[in-house]
Amino acid sequence: MTAGLQTIIYPVKDKDRAKALFTVLLGVEPYADQPYYVGFKAEGQDVGLDPNGHAQGLTGPVPFWHVTDLRERLAALLAAGAEVVQDVRDVGNGRLIASVKDADGNLIGLLQDPSA
Repeated sequence: MTAGLQTIIYPVKDKDRAKALFTVLLGVEPYADQPYYVGFKAEGQDVGLDPNGHAQGLTGPVPFWHVTDLRERLAALLAAGAEVVQDVRDVGNGRLIASVKDADGNLIGLLQDPSA
């Protein structure tokens, strides 16, 4: 089951420049500002900047679908023809993410919070 699109992650090459741009765009300061990730919350949407995203195979923004069982959804997507871009990993405090691409190269992210 999915709870919809609630997070979008942008791979960035210049974290500080991207952080300045998104601070202006969203009108809020980041809630997380680490060397490996900058996160914003604006109007119920999470927007993240990943300075390592390009090295991990991300070629553009990735919408993340929030799911209750990431491994089940991932297996179903792979069975339907998706290809793994980023395998399942814990990004902190039990939050799991993974990403795949469809036959057209569109990126699809999956995110499971530990409370789900």
